[in-house]
Amino acid sequence: MFVIVLPIAGNTQARQCQNSREPRRLVATNTSLDAEERTIVNPGDVNLQQLLEQAQLMQQQLVSAQQELSDAEVEGSAGGGLVVATVNGSGELLELEISPNAIDAGDPQETAETIADLVLAAVRDAVRAAAELQQEKLGPLAQGLGGGLGQLPGF
Repeated sequence: MFVIVLPIAGNTQARQCQNSREPRRLVATNTSLDAEERTIVNPGDVNLQQLLEQAQLMQQQLVSAQQELSDAEVEGSAGGGLVVATVNGSGELLELEISPNAIDAGDPQETAETIADLVLAAVRDAVRAAAELQQEKLGPLAQGLGGGLGQLPGF
């Protein structure tokens, strides 16, 4: 067994955690401070308080990005603008516009098939644009999770 002296002002106590479910660590407590001001020291030099603060910041950023996505509107079109689909950043269809020029009164069957194809193409185009927006807004957060946790021991 070894002893670690921690530089905390005031009365300092150090004890080894006995809980077998937790990783081995020393908890240094300055008895003159509140419970919130305890310092946890892991042998792997992982600052748990800093990690918690980063996780809370990422959570706030994620909520903000999700709100931006739900407020955003993107368009997709087909047939040179004959059909325009509008979706929000989450991919939910908000509006569908069909130009009167897409309708051929002389051939209703062909017009219906053409419009159906154009609608599908416009919606797919809008959903693709929404996916790109999601990647733009959420991609850096996902990389932060993978990059940050990947560098920690045990993750």
